[in-house]
Amino acid sequence: MVEQKHELDSIFGSLSDPTRRDILKKVSQKNMSVGEIALHYQLTFAAVAKHLEVLHRAKLINKNRHGKEQIVSISPGTLVAASDYLQTYKQQWENRLDNLDRYLKLIHKNKKGKK
Repeated sequence: MVEQKHELDSIFGSLSDPTRRDILKKVSQKNMSVGEIALHYQLTFAAVAKHLEVLHRAKLINKNRHGKEQIVSISPGTLVAASDYLQTYKQQWENRLDNLDRYLKLIHKNKKGKK
């Protein structure tokens, strides 16, 4: 349980930054070299590399050597863990909203019957 909490903290912490979310979006569409990724941002290469390291530590991306280049790809399995976690809360809120809807309809029906 503690390990899962640490993993989720790392995932959501990584996703809290808009640049990292954008990088993740780009590499979800196609594998890219670190240099290709850096071209999309007005950041130093070192800053982009730090963003990639945060994503890599959270296991959201994979980095593989291809000759002199490092190729970055998405690691979808990690996103599944985050999605599963959020799905629990989504289901709880949908149930609560469904109950509220039924309750409000019942009240409305009862008010109509008293008139």
